[in-house]
Amino acid sequence: MNKRQQYQFLRRAPDNPMEQPLRKNIWLKLHIDLPLLTLLCLASLLGIIQLYSASGLNVDLVIKQTMSFFLGLSVLLFLAQIPPRFYQGLSPWLYIAVLGLLIMVALFGTVAMGARRWLTIPHVTRFQPSEFMKLAMPMMMAWFLAQRVLPPSFKVIISAFVIIALPAALIARQPDLGTALLVTASGFFVLFMAGLPWWFLGLCLTGVAAIAPLAWHFLHDYQKQRLITLINPEADPLGTGWNIIQSKTAIGSGGFWGKGWLNGSQAHLEFLPEGHTDFIIATYSEEFGLIGIIVLLLLYGAIIFRCLYIASTANDCYSRLLAGAITLSFFVYVFVNAGMVSGILPVVGVPLPFISYGGTAMITLMSGFGILMSIHTHKKLLL
Repeated sequence: MNKRQQYQFLRRAPDNPMEQPLRKNIWLKLHIDLPLLTLLCLASLLGIIQLYSASGLNVDLVIKQTMSFFLGLSVLLFLAQIPPRFYQGLSPWLYIAVLGLLIMVALFGTVAMGARRWLTIPHVTRFQPSEFMKLAMPMMMAWFLAQRVLPPSFKVIISAFVIIALPAALIARQPDLGTALLVTASGFFVLFMAGLPWWFLGLCLTGVAAIAPLAWHFLHDYQKQRLITLINPEADPLGTGWNIIQSKTAIGSGGFWGKGWLNGSQAHLEFLPEGHTDFIIATYSEEFGLIGIIVLLLLYGAIIFRCLYIASTANDCYSRLLAGAITLSFFVYVFVNAGMVSGILPVVGVPLPFISYGGTAMITLMSGFGILMSIHTHKKLLL
C-alpha cells in the first residue's frame, strides 16, 4: 500500500469502529426506526384506502383521517427524539395527571349517548381522558416495577393491582367497560413480563371465574345484552344481533378473492352500521376476501415482530417492560376487534388499529410507537 492509499484509508476509517453504523445510518441519527415506520405507513395507507370505500366514498372522512395520520406522525417523530430516561421520570406524574382528569370526568364530565366519558374545553375541543390512560398505565407500571427486585414480591404485586384498579374502576363507571379492560390489560402485561408467578396468575383467573356470576348483577343492561347477543345473535336478528349477523355475512360473502374495491354491498347499501369504524374489517373482508385478510394479518404480524425485537434489545428494565407492554397492547386491539367482528367476542367498541376511522385512536397509537422508536434509537446511540 503506497502513501496515497494509506492516507485515503486513514481518512475513511472512523475513530471508533462502533461509530461507523451511526455515520452510515441517517435514520438512527434522526431517531427513526425505518422498518417500523414503513410498516406503520403501509397500514395507515391501507386504512385510508378502505375508509374511502367503507364510508360510502366520503371524501371528508378520508381527509380528516389523513390529517389525523400526519398529526400522529408528527407526534411520533417528536416523541422519538426524547430519551427513554425522560419518560421514566415523567411516568408517575403523567399517571397522576390522567387519573385526575378521570376524576374530573366522574364529577362534571360531558354526557353523550348515555355515557359520561368526555371533558369539554368551551369553544375549543372535547376529549376523552381514558384514551390517554392506555399509554399512561404501562408507563406507570414499568416505572413502578423497574425500581424493585424482580420477580415482584406479593406485596409489590398487590400494590401494582391497586395502581391498575384505580383508573380501571373510574373508566368502567363512565361506563366504558371495553376501555377499562384494555387499560387493565396494558398494566397487567407489564406485571406479567416482570415475572408474575404462574400460580398467582392461575389464582387470579380462578377468582375472576368465581365472581363472574356475581358481576353479572352489576352490569348495565346494554352490557348484559352484548353478552346475550354473543351467545345467540339470532335471538334478535333485527335488533341487537343485527350488527354481528351482517358482519358475518360480509366476511363470508367476500370468499377467497373478494368482490373488489368499492364493490362491497354491506357497507354501500348500509346493511352494516359503523362499517367505517368498529366493523371496518368486515367491509374490508367483503371487498378483498381471504387474501386481503391474510395480507392485513401479515402486516400486523410484521409490526408486532419488529416491536418485540425492539423490546428484547432494550438497554434497561424500564424500557423492556414498557416496550413489551405497548406491543402486547397493540396485539390485543387487533385481536379484540377481529374477535368481536367475527362473533367470537362481545362487541366492546374497540377500533381496528390504523384501519378504523378515528383521530384520537390514531394519535394514541402513534404516540406509543414514537416511544418505541425512542427506546430503540437512543439505545443505538449509546453503543
